[in-house]
This record gives sequence, C-alpha cells and structure tokens, in this order.
Amino acid sequence: MDDRAGGAAVHPPVPMLMLGKDPNGPTFLTYTPDGTKLITAGSNNVIRVYQTGSDGEPTNIDDVQDSNTALAASNDLFITGSEDGSVCVYTLDSYLYDRMLTRCTLPIRDIALSPDGLWAAVASDELEVKIIDIRDMTNVLYVRDLPKPPKHLSFHPSGSYLAISCTDGMVYVYSISTEDPALRNTFDGMIRRLEGEDEKSARVIWHPDGRAFATPTATRDVQVFNHDDGRKERIFTGGHMGDITALAWSPNGALLATAASDRKILIWDTKTQKVLARYDYSGVINLAWHPSDNILSFVTSDGELFIYPDFLSTENLSLLKQPTQPAPLIRDPLSETSGNARKTLTNGLKPILESRSKRNSTPDSLDDILGPQSEDEEDDFVDDDDGAGYHDGTNGYGKRSHNLIDGFEDRDPKRRAIYDSWQPEIHEAFQPGSTPWRGNRRYLCLNLTGFVWTVDQDSHHTVTVEFYDREFHRDFHFTDPYLYDKACLNEHGTLFSCPPSVSNPAMIFYRPHETWTSRADWRTQLPAGEDITSISLSDSYITITTTASYIRTYTLFGTPLRIHRQKSSPIVTCASWRNYILTLGNGPVGASGNTQLVYTIENVKRDEVCQSEDVVALPLATRLKNVFWSDQGDPCIYDSSGVLLVLLHWRIPGQARWVPLLDTRTLERLRDGKREESYWPVAVAQDKFHCIILKGGDQYPYFPRPLLSEFEFNIPVTTTPIPADKDRDDPATGEGSRLEESFVRSSLMLSLLEDLTSSTHATYAQKSEVSRRETEVDKLLLQLLNVECREGEERGMKALEIVGLMRDRSGKLLEAAQKVAGRYGRGVLQEKIQELAEKRLMGMDEEEEGDQ
Repeated sequence: MDDRAGGAAVHPPVPMLMLGKDPNGPTFLTYTPDGTKLITAGSNNVIRVYQTGSDGEPTNIDDVQDSNTALAASNDLFITGSEDGSVCVYTLDSYLYDRMLTRCTLPIRDIALSPDGLWAAVASDELEVKIIDIRDMTNVLYVRDLPKPPKHLSFHPSGSYLAISCTDGMVYVYSISTEDPALRNTFDGMIRRLEGEDEKSARVIWHPDGRAFATPTATRDVQVFNHDDGRKERIFTGGHMGDITALAWSPNGALLATAASDRKILIWDTKTQKVLARYDYSGVINLAWHPSDNILSFVTSDGELFIYPDFLSTENLSLLKQPTQPAPLIRDPLSETSGNARKTLTNGLKPILESRSKRNSTPDSLDDILGPQSEDEEDDFVDDDDGAGYHDGTNGYGKRSHNLIDGFEDRDPKRRAIYDSWQPEIHEAFQPGSTPWRGNRRYLCLNLTGFVWTVDQDSHHTVTVEFYDREFHRDFHFTDPYLYDKACLNEHGTLFSCPPSVSNPAMIFYRPHETWTSRADWRTQLPAGEDITSISLSDSYITITTTASYIRTYTLFGTPLRIHRQKSSPIVTCASWRNYILTLGNGPVGASGNTQLVYTIENVKRDEVCQSEDVVALPLATRLKNVFWSDQGDPCIYDSSGVLLVLLHWRIPGQARWVPLLDTRTLERLRDGKREESYWPVAVAQDKFHCIILKGGDQYPYFPRPLLSEFEFNIPVTTTPIPADKDRDDPATGEGSRLEESFVRSSLMLSLLEDLTSSTHATYAQKSEVSRRETEVDKLLLQLLNVECREGEERGMKALEIVGLMRDRSGKLLEAAQKVAGRYGRGVLQEKIQELAEKRLMGMDEEEEGDQ
C-alpha cells in the first residue's frame, strides 16, 4: 500500500521475485550509467540483468560466486564482491565472467566505481581500501591503516575524492588525485557504529553538484555536510521512526529518497527538506533512481525486487525534470540563480509583469505622431534579460516612469535600505595559529612550543595542552566551563580567552608553567558588551584586542599596563615578541572596494611607535593567513597565495618593507605536478620555514596531531630558462641563477641581523655572526664572478659590477677576484679589479659614494 502526499493517483509498482526468500542475505541493485540495464545480485549464485522498459525475462548469469556482498556497474561491465573475498568482473555485451580483479582475505563489504568507470574502490573487513585501475590491475592505490574496517565507499562526482564510512562511526574523505591518497577530512560522530554485515546504512552520498554530501545519523535523520570545510549544513529530519537503511539523491539532486526500518520510503524536497511523498514498503535495504526516467527501483531483505515506473506524481515530476540543482547549503550563492529558487528582485523592486497592454495614447504621446504600432512590435529596445535593472517598467500610460529618480525619497525605508546597504569588504578578525571546528574539535594554538586543542562536550569543553619538548614541560588538560575559543602558548605560560555569555562577560585566563608561589594563574573580565577579537603573549606582556577597537596590555601576572584605541579599525589580529607588539587593522578603502590591511608596531616598555599605520603588502584577491614573529624577532606574514614575507628595517620609522622569503608554489617537490598540497604556517626559526603539509586540498591541520615540516628559504629571484645549447642534466646549468638567489637571501639575512645588533646591546656572539655572514656574502659574489668569467669576455661589465658589491675591506677577497679573472684570461677585467682594490685601499670609493 502506498500513502502518497496530496492523495494523488498511484501507479502500482512492478514486483519481481529476484533471488528467492533469504531473510539473512543481503540484496543489491544498480543501474548502468546510461540507464539501459538494471543489475541485481544477492546471497545466492544468480545475477540478473533487466532491460529498462522491457517486459521480457531478465538475463540470468549463473557462473558467479556464492554470497555476493557488493555490486557496481559501468556501461560496459559490472563488478561483484563476495563473502570469500573475491572481486570479479563481468562483461555486459556477452554476460560472461571476464576476470578476477582482486582478492581479499576477508569478506568484501562494498565496491564503488569512479564516475569515468576506470577505477574500482574495494572495501573489505581488512583495515585498508584498494583503488584498482580496471585497465591495469597491477596499478593499485592503497588507503591503509584505517582504525576499523570500512563499510561503505562513495566517489565524489569529479572522481578526485573517495569517502570511506568505517564501522567505528568515522568517515574519512581522501584525495585520490595523486599516487599516494591523501587524507582531506575526518568526521567523528556523524554516523553510528555498525557491523560490516549490518543492514542499517552509514553510507555517504555525494550531491550531484559535488559541493556537499549527506549521510544517515544515529538520530534517524540525514545530515548534509559541506565538502570544502566539513561544516554541517541543512538536515532532513522528522521523517523516519526507524533506522535508515538506504538513501539516494535523484540524478539532478532535487530530490532525496530514503528507506528505513519503519517500513517507509520517503521522498524529500532537497531545497526545503520537506517530505513530498510516503510509501509503505517493509525491509527495503537498497534503492536506486533511474539515471533519466521517472523510475525508482528497490530491493528488500526478503529477496524481492520492485521496479516502480511513473514513481513520482505529476505534481512532483517537474522537480525531477529540472537541471542539476544546488546542494542544500545554508549560505549558498548558487541557490539564488538556480531553477529551483525564486528569482531575485531587480534592484529591490517588485517584478514587472511580462505581459502588459499596448501603449495607450496621451496628449503628449509620440504615438499620435507616429501612428499605431503593431501588436507584436517591440516597444523597448533594451531588454533586461540579465536582471541588471535597465528596464524600469511602465506607468499607467505605457511609458517608462521617472519615479525611480524623483520619488526616491518617498520610497519605503526597507526598500531604500537596499540602495544604502553597500559596505566595503573588510579583513575579518582572526587568531593566529587557530583553526575552525572539525566535528567537535579544533586547535586553539599551534607553534614550535606545542599546541592547544579543545573538544566540545556539549555542556562544556575539555582543553588539552601538549608540548614537543616533554623534558622541560608536562602536558596538561582541564575541564573548561567558560568555553575558551582563543589561546597563546610559549615557554613561560599559556593564555586563554573566552567570548561573553549570558552569565559571564568576556574574560582572559593566564596559567604560567612554572612559579615559586602556591598559585599564580589569574583571570580578569572585560567590561560588559566588549568581546575579544585576538590575543597575544610574549615573554613580558599580554595583549588583547577587542570589538571596541581597544588594545589592552597587561603584565604577565595581570596588572593592567596600558589601554588605547587603535586608529585602524576593525582590528584584525595581533602578535607579540618581547617588548614589541604588532597589531593589524582595516585601513582605507581601495578602488576594489576592499579595505587595506595596515599594521602598527610599538615598543611597550619604551612607549614608542616604530611603524604607524603602514600598509601590509598583500596583492589583490589575497588574504592574510597567519602572522607571527621569527625566533630572531622579525615580523612575518603568510598569505593565501603561499608566500612567506618578513619585515625588513621595521625598527626605523618609515623604512620598513616586506621582503619575500619563500614562495611555496615554487618548491621543488611540486614541480612534477603530481602533488596537491598546501602549507599551514607555524613559525620561522633557524632560517627555515616551519609548517604543516596539508594534502588533498585540505585547508587546516587535522587530528591526530600533525607532523611539522621545514623548508629552506628560497627567494623568488628569477625563473631563467635553460638555453637550447645547454644540457639540462649538466649541474652547471642554472648555477648562476642559484648563486644569485643565494646572494639575495644571504644579504637579506645579513640586513636583518644588522638591524638587530644596531638597535640592541649586541653580544660578542652576535657581532661575530655579523662578520661571518658578511664574509659569506662576499664568497657568494666571488662564485658569481667565477661563473661570469667562465661565460666569456662579453660578461666583463657584469663581472666588474659583482666585484664592486663586495664588502671586503681587507683586500683578500679582491685579490682572489683578480686571480679568478686571470685564470680565465680576462686581462682587462683583472686590471680594473686591481684599480678598484687600490681605490678601496686609499678610501677613494667611499668619497665617490659620498659625492653621489
């Protein structure tokens, strides 16, 4: 019996006994992508192939494995998996066994074919998933070390990602675009724990537009998740009273079909998440939409197959005939332009009726002069076909009205707000080193000292602080009733902050790692109505920025030291090092409509401003991802394009400049184009970039604790092509480019060290390091001179210029430069180098520089 919403006429299904009564055995079905065939398999040794639209008997395939547990099909073949662990391929042109694709030691649980039909993903009770090239069975990708066996597999519509549902309630999304599958997302607690042979479903089903996926939950609902960041979106709830056993999107994504143990099949509207129709069928464990027709087929645990033509009623059929609809996202720009959405109003006005009467004559009408117009004549040469507002409608006389201008002041305030609602695009506030929620977990802080992470326990959070060096620090965790959302960590202590709530205002909490008193941690509350946007912790001070554009500075043990309002607001973030505080805020609005990101650096102890409201060097369409201080005390930023920059000469007012240290897009590991990865910045220390490698398009670090990687600086100086007459395998090829990059990089590091030693009480070790680096720069120039002399006499001008860049005052390296020129027979160059050495010895080159 069918209970259809709205009481519409019901076309009876066509029941077909499939595999005999076997309540304990699973049954499976799948359509070929072109919809011409429906294939069924189950617990006995018979596979049936039905021709769509045919009333004839199906084709039986008897030469198959017993106890089939999985089924997948392309237009040319289908693949089965069985209890004995074998995975077999059958052809659809001859309906014969073709070959064994693979064999596992434990029962097969699921098989999924990639959208192009070239790869088969196989899940068994083993702790791994095989992704096999159907054309070449020796080409296999592996997803290994799963904590529990996989139960379901699902390919993304693009074929680039694979979702794995495991029996422990975990879902893993892997990027399979490279030879080594990379974990992109992990979802904990979104599905229920199930055994491999359980008839309940925990399958991930990708929406046809690829931006989201849905999965059954333990609460008998269907939850939608965003593919990009994993956040929860819309939910299909309140429909079933039993556990969900099967679910599938319609081919265009406009409808969702679900079956459950409550003996119901439900059809949902994707846009509204409302139930459109209900059907009474018991024991449904698998169902499938026809790829193009109004047919739904499903199988039961009793071995029955139902092919249901004209499944949707006339009132719902229009949804199935629409083009691909957008996934049900909460904030979805596509929903405003899809065929399943209301058309947006042009400039906030009411829609103009498409059919309007012919223009009537008036005393001043042009029709009196030109005469009547034909019925089908177009009276408007501008057609507002793109909704841009060129067509303003007509008045009662059939003319365009000028009320949009003259009557603007009388317009309803709500409508007028549409015209006045433009706002510049600002840089949102963020906490350096923190990540958004992933499931019920997130990192509050990640740096070289350790990391802080929190777990949402519904009524409270639990916070864990872990250190890399456990010889000097002990890990700790605590119950957090205040729901801290920001944290900073260094060798001396940990700083937390929480947002305001109904019972508490915004608050900061500092816990030192070592103390000589019985209790040294402290809390302080902010004034009511003020929220914290970012916090920073140094060896000397604590700094917080707030929604009131205040910068509040405290000592390490809670004494309020200073408060002032930032000139550039809203404030974006802050970072600290020793006595210095770096704050970033939104500055003037540029021509693109975006605010410029500006920064200020001040010395808290001296109450001095080193840089005031200077611009952060970010290209258009680039966002700031992180900001921190290096181990030598230089401000660094990392932007969304993958470029790491350091601030040079920042202690001298008006002289600061942002210099690139590394462009991660040019890393050697990415040149073959086989890796899809990005980098989460952690720190700059020991002249290296420390980061976390994110694979498969992931944007944030994942759990469990990620590993740190480090890369040498590589300033983007040149991409000089290799000449045609040079051997690409010759190690000397490109030597000049490498030496030039080393020279620029070494000169930059020398300048940073000189800035530090000139503005502080430099130690003997620091002064010795400056001398060593000066010599290192001169040696690089000497190597560059060697390359230029080797290339030929025509490089003489550049060679002499390189010698002039040397800082050597002792004359030893200039003497070595003469020897290099003499070795290659560059006599004129050797003489000019000697003249330069004599001028330096006499101090004449300094006098010439002073005159200039």
